Amino acid sequence: MESTFKEMNGESVLDLEDKAGVGGGVEDVYGEDRASEDQAITPWTVSVASGYTLLRDPRHNKGLAFTDKERDAHYLTGLLPPALFSQDLQEKRLMKILREYKVPLQRYMAMMDLQERNEKLFYKLLIDNVEELLPVVYTPTVGEACQKYGSIFRRPQGLFISLKEKGKILEVLKNWPEKSIQVIVVTDGERILGLGDLGCQGMGIPVGKLSLYTALGGVRPSACLPITIDVGTNNKKLLEDEFYIGLRQNRATGKEYAELMEEFMSAVKQNYGEKVLIQFEDFANHNAFELLAKYRTTHLVFNDDIQGTASVVLAGLVAALKLVGGTLADHTFLFLGAGEAGTGIAELIALEISKKTNAPLEETRKKIWLVDSKGLIVSSRKESLQHFKKPWAHEHEPVKELLGAVKAIKPTVLIGTSGVGKTFTKEVIEAMASINEKPLILALSNPTSQSECTAEEAYTWSEGRAIFASGSPFDPVEFNGKVFVPGQANNAYIFPGFGLGLIMSGTIRVHDDLLLAASEALAAQVTEENYAKGLIYPPFTNIRKISAHIAANVAAKAYELGLASHLPRPKDLVKYAESCMYTPVYGSYR
Repeated sequence: MESTFKEMNGESVLDLEDKAGVGGGVEDVYGEDRASEDQAITPWTVSVASGYTLLRDPRHNKGLAFTDKERDAHYLTGLLPPALFSQDLQEKRLMKILREYKVPLQRYMAMMDLQERNEKLFYKLLIDNVEELLPVVYTPTVGEACQKYGSIFRRPQGLFISLKEKGKILEVLKNWPEKSIQVIVVTDGERILGLGDLGCQGMGIPVGKLSLYTALGGVRPSACLPITIDVGTNNKKLLEDEFYIGLRQNRATGKEYAELMEEFMSAVKQNYGEKVLIQFEDFANHNAFELLAKYRTTHLVFNDDIQGTASVVLAGLVAALKLVGGTLADHTFLFLGAGEAGTGIAELIALEISKKTNAPLEETRKKIWLVDSKGLIVSSRKESLQHFKKPWAHEHEPVKELLGAVKAIKPTVLIGTSGVGKTFTKEVIEAMASINEKPLILALSNPTSQSECTAEEAYTWSEGRAIFASGSPFDPVEFNGKVFVPGQANNAYIFPGFGLGLIMSGTIRVHDDLLLAASEALAAQVTEENYAKGLIYPPFTNIRKISAHIAANVAAKAYELGLASHLPRPKDLVKYAESCMYTPVYGSYR
C-alpha cells in the first residue's frame, strides 16, 4: 500500500528539504511554505488530546481548572497562567463578565464562544443561571442572532445539508465526528420564530434547542446534532447580502424539495438507526404539517412548533383551572392565529377534553374557535381553507375582526399564535375582562416584538384580573400595589424532558398520548406558592427536576402503549431519568 506520507510529486514529506530556506532555520517538514491555492498540501492534525490540542478541545478543556499534576502529565505547563481556578470560580468570573455586557447579542456571542472552547463550563453556567441565561441562548435573543448569523458566524456548530449534496446526504452525515446520535434538531429556516424566512441563517435555532436538550433535559451534548437543510431562501435582503452564508437562490419547492427531504430522512435512519429522535423546527406551515404526517408512522419524529407548543400550552391551561375553576370542557377557547402552533394547540386541547369526557373528538373541537387573517374560521369558508384549518370551521356567521369574534364567541380563554405584535388591543382585553372574572390570556408569539400584548398591557387593561402567560419572557408588573409575575409558556419546559423520556425508554414512535402525559406532568409541578403569584408554570430554577418528572411520565405512557423497547422497565422512572442526565462537572485526568 502506498504511504500516506507521499506528496503529489511522489516524494515523502519526511524526506523533503527546505530548498528555499525558512526564517529562523525552522525546517518546513510538511511543505506548508511552498503551498498555495494551486499546490495542495495535506492538513495534518494530532489525535492525542494533550498540550495545545487539549486546550482547544471543548469537551476536555478545563482552562485554569487544570491542576499542577494534570498540567505536568498533559504537557500544559507554560501554556496556562500559573493561577488555579475551581469550576465555581470560573463560573463566577464569567457571570460577572456577561452581566457587564449591555447588548443581549454580545452575551449570546460570549456564550457561543464559551461553548466552543469549554463545553462543561458552558452547560454548568446555563444550568446554574437558567432563568438569567435562557433568554440569551434561546428566545428572544436567538432571533436576533439568526438575523445576523452571517455576520457573527465563526465556527460551524452542526451540519449544513444543501441541494448541492443531493444524492450524497449519507456521506455528509458520516462527516459528523460523533457516531452515536440520539437527537437531531433540523430546520429549513423558512419560518424562524416570527421573523420569517432566514434561510441558512436559521441554524441558530437547532443549535440553541440542542443546548437546552443538554442543559434542561440532560441529554449528552455528543448525542445531539443540529442540522440545517438549505434549499435556498426567498428573502431578497439575504440574497443581496454579500455576507450571506447560504445558497444564493430562491427556495426549492414541490418534487425537488420532497426528494431532498426523503433522502435526508432515509439517510438519518440508515446512519443512526430507528431510535434517533428527529425534531422538526421552524418549517413553514405547508411543509411542517406534511412532513409530520408523512414521517410520523415511519420515524421517531416530533414537531416542536405543532406538538411541543401544544403540550406546554395545554399544561398551562390544566394548571390554570386551579385559578379559574371548572374543567377544560367547561371553557371556550378563541385563538388568534391558525397556523401550525394554533391548530396544534387546539387539537391537543380537544384530545384532552375527549379523553376526560369520553366525548367524540368532533364534538370537543366545537369548544375551540380560530381566527386567521380573513376573520373567524366558519363553515361557509370551508371550501377555501387549507386542510389543517378545516376541522375548526364551525357553524357561525362570518366575523371579520378579533374584537367582533370575542364579543360573539364569549371565550374564557384567548390564545395568540399569530406572529403579529400588538394584536390583543385595549378593546380586546377589556372585552375579555367584561365577559370573565378572571380572563385567561396567552400571548404566545415570539420574539418579544411579535407578542400579541405585553404583560403590563394584559394586567392594566383587565384591572389586574387577567391570568397571563407569554411565549417570550416579561418582567413582573406592579398594578394597584400588587406584583404580578407573568408566566412563560416556553417550549423549553417540554421538549428536553419529552426527548429524554423517549430516549431512556427506547420509544420508536411519538403517540399523541405521550404529549398529553408530558402536559399533565408539567401541570403537576405547579405549586400553591406559584399559584399565589398568579403563575400557571413553575419557575425555571427547578427545570432539571421538572424535566425528570416529564421524562418519567412520558416513558411510563410509552411502556403502557407498548412503544418502548428498553426492557425491562425501570422500577423508579423518575430516579432512572435523573441517573441518565449529563452532569457538566469537571473530571480528573490521569
